[in-house]
Amino acid sequence: MATLSPEIKTFTARALACFDSLSQVAEVVKVNFGVTVSRQQVEIRAPTKRSSKGLAKRWVTLFEDTRASFRETMVEVPVANRAYRLHALGRMLEEAERRDILKLLEQAAKECGDIYSSRPGKADDRASKLAAPVRFEFVLAPLGAPRQ
Repeated sequence: MATLSPEIKTFTARALACFDSLSQVAEVVKVNFGVTVSRQQVEIRAPTKRSSKGLAKRWVTLFEDTRASFRETMVEVPVANRAYRLHALGRMLEEAERRDILKLLEQAAKECGDIYSSRPGKADDRASKLAAPVRFEFVLAPLGAPRQ
């Protein structure tokens, strides 16, 4: 197991706070710092995991502050905004070849139809109105009766 410098420990705590996976963090540490670390060694820096039970207060604070900052700035990321995504799809639609247009129109329709949201109510109500009722009829025949 490699001994990690404070710089690598800080990097792993921040990356985990930004919801990067253990494998992603281990790979980036290998590429950027030239140190091979295991997923378990990275996991120790995440206070949300059981293995980080004895993690120092400074790393817990760094993790929590980074996560709070990350969540606040997610609102400012343009691609997280539906209007931005629809505007970008519109630009792509104007530049797209004929075969790609249907895919882009379908994507825009899904965006507008709340297909990608988990809000209860809107999509469920629409789906129930569109679905026609289906009726099944079962006829019980006596045992030993010939099949038709």
